Amino acid sequence: MKSEKIIKPANGYLMLVIVLAAFVGSILISIQQENSMYIIISALSFIGFFGFILVNPNTSKVILLFGKYVGTIKANGLYWANPFYTKKKISLRASNFDSERLKVNDKLGNPVMISTILVWRVTNTYKAAFDVDNYENFVRVQTDAAVRKLASMYPYDNFADEGVDEDITLRSSVNEVSEALEKELEERLAIAGIEVLEARIGYLAYAQEIASAMLKRQQATAIVAARHKIVQGAVEMVEMALDELNKKDIVELDEERKAAMVSNLLVILCGDKEASPVVNAGTLSH
Repeated sequence: MKSEKIIKPANGYLMLVIVLAAFVGSILISIQQENSMYIIISALSFIGFFGFILVNPNTSKVILLFGKYVGTIKANGLYWANPFYTKKKISLRASNFDSERLKVNDKLGNPVMISTILVWRVTNTYKAAFDVDNYENFVRVQTDAAVRKLASMYPYDNFADEGVDEDITLRSSVNEVSEALEKELEERLAIAGIEVLEARIGYLAYAQEIASAMLKRQQATAIVAARHKIVQGAVEMVEMALDELNKKDIVELDEERKAAMVSNLLVILCGDKEASPVVNAGTLSH
């Protein structure tokens, strides 16, 4: 048999009454009649107590008979089956796994620290019990392998200043990365009969040896972007000021004085500190 088989043994409550009655009754009759034949019945009845199987909600019991797979009990309750059956418990509950922080290289070769949070459960008890050695350890190992592969497929972040502009990055594309991780894990864990309910990045950061340098780089990129915005706005304001002066004929400026005015306005608008005004009480030539 290569697939899961669902079985439902005899009702355990009914068999409990029968086995208990046979065990107690045979002992009492043996004492009254002093017949050793009833002792054998008592021994057989006692063996019958080992046939009871208790299945809790969202758990299952894989049943074996001398190494041969008989079936799986998934319905919760009390059952009775062959006392010589071997029972193996497999949980059907959703399990949460938080992997260790792994040091891996992203697509650009930058070392990053990454971990994942995985929610999974067993759907095929036959595969979980017999196709892998230890399905819980299998989940841990395959999750680490999937995270390493995922990190190598995408860069940590975009670096537009170097011409690297990716559509999907580990830092900003959370949904896309989670979908790719779930798909990768589903393919890896299918052999163990495990369903992936959710997979997402739990921790993501640059490795310690480059974290400081990357922080300075991000700060420099932000400063350059802010300066670019400030200069762009300052040029527009200077252009507007010159246009308004020309329209209202407030003052007539030659090219040299326009250049001086533009220089002064750009210094004032783009400077980090407030400018100190200087009042010129003479002529424009002084």
